[in-house]
Parts: sequence; C-alpha cells; structure tokens
Amino acid sequence: MKPKKKRYTHIFFDLDNTLWDFKQNSFYAMQSSFQLFNIETQNVEFEKFFEVYSKHNHSLWSEYRKKKVSKKELIRLRFKKSFDELDIKGIDPELMNTCYLNEMPKQYYLKEGVLELLEYLKNKRYKLNIVTNGFTEVQHKKVESSGLKPFINKIFTSEEVKTPKPGREIFEYAIKSTNARKTNSLMVGDDWEVDVLGAIGFGIDAAYFVNSKKVKLEHLKNSQKLKNVIYKIGELNQLQSIL
Repeated sequence: MKPKKKRYTHIFFDLDNTLWDFKQNSFYAMQSSFQLFNIETQNVEFEKFFEVYSKHNHSLWSEYRKKKVSKKELIRLRFKKSFDELDIKGIDPELMNTCYLNEMPKQYYLKEGVLELLEYLKNKRYKLNIVTNGFTEVQHKKVESSGLKPFINKIFTSEEVKTPKPGREIFEYAIKSTNARKTNSLMVGDDWEVDVLGAIGFGIDAAYFVNSKKVKLEHLKNSQKLKNVIYKIGELNQLQSIL
C-alpha cells in the first residue's frame, strides 16, 4: 500500500550520488590528479589506483561519520594508505589531496533528471536545501559549478555543523535554520543508514533514492516498522508523484 500523499514545504537533499554524480565526477577528478602527479611512471595503472583509493576513502569516511578520525586525518590517510599499499614514492599525500579537491568542483555531471526535477519543485514553491557530509568549501563549489545553485535555498555541511549524518544534530540544525517543521519536511538521499535512518531518527519523512544494485531487501522490509513515512524511488523524477 502506498503511503498517503502529504503536504511538504521543505525538501532536504543529500548531494553526492543523489543530485551530484559523485561516482562519475570523482573518477574524472582523480584521473586528472593522477596524471598531474605522473603516477603512471611508477608502474601503477590508474584503474588500480582508483580502486585502492576508493577502498581506503570509503573506510575512512565511515570512521569520520563515527567521529573516530578527524577531517585532517581523513584527507591525509586516504592517500597515504593508498600510496603505501601500491608502493608509490615521492608524493606528499596532502598535496595530492589538495589537487584532487581542486579538481572535484570542475566536474559537473549530475544524476539524470536533476535540473528538470528542481525546476518543477521550485515552480511549486518548495524550499529546496542540501544536507551533506562533504567538506564545506568543496560542496559549495560543486553546487555552483554544476548549475544547482539557482535552485538551492541553503546548504548544510557536516563540517559546518560539526556533526555528520546520520547524527540528529545536523538535521536539527537544518530544520531550525530554515524555519521548517518536521511534519512538513522530507529528506531525499541514496544512503539508507546516513540519509534515511538519520532523517527518521530525527523525526522527518524520507525518500530513499535506490540507485544501487547493492541495496539490501531487508532495508525495505524493516521500513514498515518505522514511525515516519519512507518512500522508495528508483528515479529522481518519481518524486513528482509524491510532491
């Protein structure tokens, strides 16, 4: 049974892999950085480097969300661990990180149908906001360079609020800062634990953007036991049937 249509006023979007195509953009940003540092001269293929980096980056972001590592440790260790595993010499991990972060906002690929959806929502007078775990300066640049900025009211980053999703503090800060009400707010994101459980743990409804084949079926089954409404969408334009 479909949940009843509700009247929302404020929509809070995750950024990476929900609006902004992080998977594709990070690949191209890293490829550019890899070439700038001439890493191929150390007998390492880019695809292997990106695979190793992605593994360490994913693990460290998980630790960062749990507040087990700091931002400074994350940005240094994700490259240091990659260099150590692949025996890459003579490159400062922090310089590589700076280069990569500079290249990231230059990439502008969005998930399919994003601009059309945001135009639709803006015309219906929804207040559109972003709640993201990314670093403040980089996330703002992504929004600007990709064409998202004209549609977005406010951007809330974990670095700014000092609490990453799924922590309730970042959702509380976003709600209060936009003068929104929980009952009229909807969180849209692709990560079950970070976006969906984080939102409903704070007491707002969520739209689960299922854009990965790795989604566990028990997630959707367990959602029936939760108090707040969870919508499942496979394409972003399906939000139009909700909003």
